[in-house]
Amino acid sequence: MSEKTPIIEIRNVSKRFGKVTAVDDVSLDIVPSEFFVLLGPSGCGKTTLLRMIAGFEVPSEGQILIDGLDMAHIPPNRRPVNMVFQSYAVFPHMSVAANVGYGLKIAGVGRAECDERVREALALVKLGGFEDRMPDQMSGGQRQRVALARSLVMRPKVLLLDEPLSALDAKLRAQMQFELADLQDQVGITFVTVTHDQDEALSMASRIAVMNKGDVAQLATPSDLYEYPANRFVADFVGSVNIFEGKLILDEPDRAAVECAGIGKVYLNHGVTGPHGADVFVALRPEKIYLHVPGAGKAVNAAAQDAPEGHNFARGQIHGMSYLGDITLYDIKLDSGATIRVSRPNLSRHDQDDFTWNDRVSMHWRADSPIVLLS
Repeated sequence: MSEKTPIIEIRNVSKRFGKVTAVDDVSLDIVPSEFFVLLGPSGCGKTTLLRMIAGFEVPSEGQILIDGLDMAHIPPNRRPVNMVFQSYAVFPHMSVAANVGYGLKIAGVGRAECDERVREALALVKLGGFEDRMPDQMSGGQRQRVALARSLVMRPKVLLLDEPLSALDAKLRAQMQFELADLQDQVGITFVTVTHDQDEALSMASRIAVMNKGDVAQLATPSDLYEYPANRFVADFVGSVNIFEGKLILDEPDRAAVECAGIGKVYLNHGVTGPHGADVFVALRPEKIYLHVPGAGKAVNAAAQDAPEGHNFARGQIHGMSYLGDITLYDIKLDSGATIRVSRPNLSRHDQDDFTWNDRVSMHWRADSPIVLLS
């Protein structure tokens, strides 16, 4: 199989539960050895889609192929996939080795081969030497690794993970994000993961399908998803963003302008390809806004009111601050009454003292920072 041939093909798949459509005519391909993430809010259909790939749900319409074979009449235990559940489903009365080797035992694999494969799987998840431990003697992160090893030991072509990190605390979850991505790279198995956590998806995935109301709102790499959202839903769901409603008043190949309520004209250094006067949304990420004391700092173009040439400009007053360690978030009430959020990195221990509540501040952003969304 060439690397460009999909390992999973989902063709016009829908799933209905009575009058409720959980998945609505979804089509997408997942290629071998990629870390693919289904991302979306609760009730968007992502878990239902994963369960249809696993064989635990049957599509109402459409077709699912794995490794070129139609899965319509293939039961879950005969599919070339394995699944790690949100609860891990580790057997509490079995040792780590017995848990990991359970599937091999059921499949009739010989004792010597089983022991060797269990040792290999535990080494992959950094649990070598834990063979005799019982699950109640292990942390949540270690039990999650046991569940991973139990799936990997079966050598599936696809590993399905349903919210695999949701039961972990924040610090361990961040650690496991990197470990999962590293593990997938080591074993080369296709991972398909469901999550509602945007940071988790962005840190692990090679591609992400953002789902909304049973449909795929956008399918892209993490960077493209964040920097070039296809619509307002994706921009708002993936990361923090300021969104302003406005009208497109200028659209040329190398520049555009949108008249927005609250912040006035927003200028862009690229075209939008929308009809003049169209109602649009302008999305602006908080970290792309520069914050400074009015009139301070480097020389500026006076005509642009404190903004360097080619930049957009606004003024306001800080009325909210959140110190988060690596960054500080500022909620700034503009002179128009609108509110804009700015994210500023704390590059030294004293950065957080630069601005405080009720300070008058100026903001500017580059003309390539805003994104215009037509829907």
